[in-house]
Amino acid sequence: MKNDINSKTILSVFEFIQKHGEQTNDGKHYQGLTAFSDFDGYTVYLTGSGVMMRYGFHNTYHLDYEHDKQKHDFLSKVEQIHKLATQ
Repeated sequence: MKNDINSKTILSVFEFIQKHGEQTNDGKHYQGLTAFSDFDGYTVYLTGSGVMMRYGFHNTYHLDYEHDKQKHDFLSKVEQIHKLATQ
């Protein structure tokens, strides 16, 4: 998974969800995505639509999913929230 998402977009979406999302047992949830981080905040995670994104070391990320449609739905949600975050 290379260069599908800009690092600034990932961090912008993560911060927006942290600020505006509803607290759940799994992290903060907003419009189909859940955001959380590891204990030291160095690695952040976004989950939704059957996808888990892990973002961290050297501004790299990895997407785990089973079907391309899951990836497409996830990236659409990321873009939607990014648009809200940059208004």
